[in-house]
Amino acid sequence: MSQIEVAIMLEGQNGLTWPRWQRLARAVEDLGFVGLYRSDHYTNASPPDKESLELWVSLTWLASHTQRIEFGPLVSPVSFRHPTMTARMAAAVDDLSGGRLTLGLGAGWQEREHTNYGWDLLDVPARFARFQEGLEVVSRLLRSDEPVDYQGAYYRLQQGILLPRPRRPGGPPILIGGNGPRRTLPLAAQYATEWNAVFAPAPRLRELNRQLDELLVAQGRSPASVRRSLMTGCWFGRDDAAVQARLDARGRTFAQARSVGLVVGTGSQIVDQLGELSEAGVQRVMLQWLDLDDVDGLTALAQTVLPQL
Repeated sequence: MSQIEVAIMLEGQNGLTWPRWQRLARAVEDLGFVGLYRSDHYTNASPPDKESLELWVSLTWLASHTQRIEFGPLVSPVSFRHPTMTARMAAAVDDLSGGRLTLGLGAGWQEREHTNYGWDLLDVPARFARFQEGLEVVSRLLRSDEPVDYQGAYYRLQQGILLPRPRRPGGPPILIGGNGPRRTLPLAAQYATEWNAVFAPAPRLRELNRQLDELLVAQGRSPASVRRSLMTGCWFGRDDAAVQARLDARGRTFAQARSVGLVVGTGSQIVDQLGELSEAGVQRVMLQWLDLDDVDGLTALAQTVLPQL
């Protein structure tokens, strides 16, 4: 039996409304999943625009209307909010939930929403330089009991302090997501408590985990100090015919879907795939659930997969 934990991930810009969020959150908690995560976007990368429930407002509701599940953004771009505000909100939401938030942070990537809503995405080198500064600001504010001074190219602090202090020492853990070996993994080794890979098959995950281990050792950190998780697509079917219908609708074969890291199949097939991911070093998987109205499917997934793990 696999030791992997299973959470659900929703695309918040893909039609998420209060009724859908509340229904799915209660289902995820009641069905026994370990957590519920969601994206932080204004809109999708291509039209049409759909309902898009604001991230931190939705997580504040979640913190006070669930008791057990862990949760957080996958991931919140520093391009949308000043990192001092993100740190304030994250500390408050974590306290409200009794310490269940994981603060997922990212550099931002989607051009359309930045253009449409007037945010500067920056070129890739500048984007990651700003992201590193944001991580530094958030980390210092969460961890320091004394006022913080910081002078960066993008952010400045003068006697900045978070009060009240987070109830959890150091505040909520920071998650950094992405598969990039040149920029993302080094930042994860420096700042993260959790590294979240995205749509990667088991062989690729083994290699990325090995690289992260080496970077952590170079930082003087134990490889075991950073949890390894994966966000990937989930094409679940109650039987072979339902699985095949999902594959046909997307023009993929089973092998093609598996080769890009998707979790696909019936309950028993998914259990086998989760075992492979666990052997590759994944401790928690966030399964992307795209049909925000399919609570029955989510229930069937939980009932056929979770008891076997």
